[in-house]
Amino acid sequence: MTEARQEAGRRDGAEQVRRAPGTPCWVSLMAHGMTATQEFYQALFGWEFRPGPEQLGPYVRALLDGQEVAGIGQLPGGARLQVAWTPYLASDRVDRTADTVRVCGGTVAVGPLDAADAGRLAIASDPAGAVFGIWQGAAHLGAAVSGVPGAPVWNELITRDTRSVATFYRYVFGYAEERAPTAGGVDRLDLLLGGKPVATVTGVGTLPRDRGAHWLTSFGVTDIDASVGLVTRLGGRVVHPPAASDQGRAATVADPEGAVFALVELG
Repeated sequence: MTEARQEAGRRDGAEQVRRAPGTPCWVSLMAHGMTATQEFYQALFGWEFRPGPEQLGPYVRALLDGQEVAGIGQLPGGARLQVAWTPYLASDRVDRTADTVRVCGGTVAVGPLDAADAGRLAIASDPAGAVFGIWQGAAHLGAAVSGVPGAPVWNELITRDTRSVATFYRYVFGYAEERAPTAGGVDRLDLLLGGKPVATVTGVGTLPRDRGAHWLTSFGVTDIDASVGLVTRLGGRVVHPPAASDQGRAATVADPEGAVFALVELG
């Protein structure tokens, strides 16, 4: 991972901070089997859990060493929605942001609605179909820990090409863009706020048949090979085995319900 991206990951501790609009501030997984899903991630990352707001159904917050890092919710019975990790991008006025999403060609599927006293949210998708959340924090400002083993490290948008969605995100969240240094001329942009990268857009040309454009969340681990082995022993699968990347050694895996995420080895 580049030095600038390492600075983006931090341990906020008990004192949560309000992120600038557009900053990834939370990740949430909607799954079918809450108990089995919690057991998987507890074994993989050492998470513990406590109840969270239930406006969209049963929901828990995952804790790492007592600090909130992610959420897991229950999909409605019979829902055929894809099980996936979804990043939430900060907003100071979620209703206005949702309106801008629509004007710029995106879709708002859920909300805006209040999540008890925690904040206000919406779930949207960009013009290419990649799903993301919008979060206006109140009592809950987002993850208290990031950039360490067992916590989110980075969020990357995987899409057909960067040009097709860069304008959308620029207008909705005010990002600046910088061509990311890569080997082999990969189509990749960093999205910047205040001159610092907060997320990446990667154009892959051809998208996987079973997945369209999507956001991919990376979680930190201390030993990538051991963590990938643990994923498979716990009933998950390897999508892309460990290999060198611009973030360090990384692998893409899926949990037992098929939610895809990345693991990044932190030095």
